[in-house]
Amino acid sequence: MKFSAMIPVALVAALAMSGPLSASGGQHLSRAGRAPAAEAAPERHAPAGHAAAAQHASPVQHAAGLHWSYDGQTGPDHWGELSSDFRLCKTGRMQSPVDLGGAEIPGKFSVKATYRPGPLTVLNNGHTVQANIAEGSTLSSGISRYKLLQVHFHTPSEETIYGIHYPMVAHFVHIDYAGNYAVLGVLFEEGAHNPELDKLVKAAPPHERGPEVVSGVTFDPAKLLPANLSVYRYEGSLTTPPCTEGVHWHVATRPVPASAAQIAAIHAIVGDNARPIQPLHGRLLVAGAE
Repeated sequence: MKFSAMIPVALVAALAMSGPLSASGGQHLSRAGRAPAAEAAPERHAPAGHAAAAQHASPVQHAAGLHWSYDGQTGPDHWGELSSDFRLCKTGRMQSPVDLGGAEIPGKFSVKATYRPGPLTVLNNGHTVQANIAEGSTLSSGISRYKLLQVHFHTPSEETIYGIHYPMVAHFVHIDYAGNYAVLGVLFEEGAHNPELDKLVKAAPPHERGPEVVSGVTFDPAKLLPANLSVYRYEGSLTTPPCTEGVHWHVATRPVPASAAQIAAIHAIVGDNARPIQPLHGRLLVAGAE
């Protein structure tokens, strides 16, 4: 994929090493490559799931005990009105998801997922199917290192590329020692049967239910990743209430396959659970070099 914008390679390398690409990390650039005026650090309202990382809770739980959904009067267009805690869903300027087709510059930066197999713990929180991950799996992005907490699914994908959705996306949610979040998104395309995904499909609760360990099943999150982990990189938010900003987003440039039946099985449980695309508001969107 080629990009027309030209920014010096040295600048791209500096951004890659520094981690955050936003005002929160001092590296948010305008489209012209200039640093904007100083901004206040993004306000962080950690949802119940991210308040206690050790519990592997999800960012898509019923935040603050309030009901929200993906349609009607409690859908995405109204999230910011349901509670003052959700106001960033309406007023935030670093919201996710975004369209990835407009990546302005190519950049070669270090992203490495060191995921390890462990027991399969699965739940349905009423918004998605989720697998909680045992200790020991990490994501390294530049000089930052994050612990993998869980992976959950959206159908169709929340991210788009030139306006086109993939049928499904997996979001791998991570946290670092300071409480900063990083998400790795992996897009799924219809294709061959995916044996590792099948473990989740077979164990997924059809209705809301807390975490349960699936006896005798080992789950390896690494087997849901593409062989080459080139990524899009930008600063964004949680895609569910309270829409907390300051989340370091990575989305793999290459999709992985899943059968039509597997995708349909996940969709039958979670329904259409994708937040609409949010405006970039001048944020830097970088694509890993091919």
